[in-house]
Amino acid sequence: MICSSMAFFTHHISRSFSSSAARSVVIKNVTIIGGGQMGAGIAQVAASTGHTVTLVDMSEDILRKSVKGIEGSLKRVAKKKFAEKPEAGEEFIQKVLQNVSTATDPAAAAPTSDLVLEAIVENLKVKQDLFGRLDKLAPAHSIFASNTSSLPITDIARSTSRQDRFGGLHFFNPVPMMKLVEVVATPATSQETFDSLLNFSKALGKAPVSCKDTPGFIVNRLLVPYMMEALRLHERGHGSKEDIDIAMKLGAGYPMGPFELSDYVGLDTIKFIIDGWSEKDPDNPLFAPSELLNKLVAEGKLGKKTGEGFYKYK
Repeated sequence: MICSSMAFFTHHISRSFSSSAARSVVIKNVTIIGGGQMGAGIAQVAASTGHTVTLVDMSEDILRKSVKGIEGSLKRVAKKKFAEKPEAGEEFIQKVLQNVSTATDPAAAAPTSDLVLEAIVENLKVKQDLFGRLDKLAPAHSIFASNTSSLPITDIARSTSRQDRFGGLHFFNPVPMMKLVEVVATPATSQETFDSLLNFSKALGKAPVSCKDTPGFIVNRLLVPYMMEALRLHERGHGSKEDIDIAMKLGAGYPMGPFELSDYVGLDTIKFIIDGWSEKDPDNPLFAPSELLNKLVAEGKLGKKTGEGFYKYK
């Protein structure tokens, strides 16, 4: 994710534009950094709604796989949407793909971007380094956003001089199917920036909700402690994982029990989130670690993606 030092605006010129530049921003040109499942999903949805998208990752090989994945997903959409008109379906696929270009250097796309959105590894320093470099390249009106699910947006934004034009856009996996987007405002995010991010989410056909920059925003702030409490209940010997899952499915109407859900999310992901929250707020009992979770992660039993977590998968 390291970009070259090709500058579009000097620091002096870019700072001569006030945050009022964001008032007129209608997001059309989008740079998405990270070609994994999440980044590719966001790229697909943005391209499908008429946005010009540049998808950035470190290698051409990764990007080829990303575009192939987008094309495969679009074919499934077209098969349902144009069941009686296969030619229209193929036209739809090609039209969307024409809206997607790729690059291995974010500096190539940053100077023309209305929005730069990262969906890379959940590592604060990596995200800060990325945005710190792009801050010198992107035009004054460009909005920066992170898709992080667990790191404070404020901490990421500190690496830039455009904290008023920085927010969070937390999508949910799989992006083409999941309607929700958490739009996150920090104390420094301007109302104009927040409105632009909200309108962009709506333009994607999503249902945005407004969030403050607090641990886990809304969904994960409720969901992760719920999964952790189920773990503690089991660790105390107050219920088997099977019975807890059945109870929550049949008693609360949840589609998955907490242990099934944990395996689906990834035990390493849950541990990463809860460890980060515990470090920031060690006295909060909701953020207390779990010995069983730590043991499974240390053994490489991370859930469905490794074939075993709380349950075994073939």
